[in-house]
Amino acid sequence: MTTTATKKQILEDAGYAYSFDREIYLNRKARKVFSLEFVEDHNEASLKASVVEPAPSTGEWRFYFNSPPSEGVKRDLSTVLG
Repeated sequence: MTTTATKKQILEDAGYAYSFDREIYLNRKARKVFSLEFVEDHNEASLKASVVEPAPSTGEWRFYFNSPPSEGVKRDLSTVLG
């Protein structure tokens, strides 16, 4: 069983930073966002597979949440993240 510390290390090694305010891990270069709940609820293999998926070619952000975020949340995060 993997620990949260191991999953955190996977994300940090891939260039993700944790935002305490929003409880997300984000990587501006990869344009991906992982919710804390997604990280906690998925196993290490699933997390690694999501991390290595190619970045979106459209310039939009890819969100990894347990439930799809609303369009408003996506819009707000995209605006804040750039």
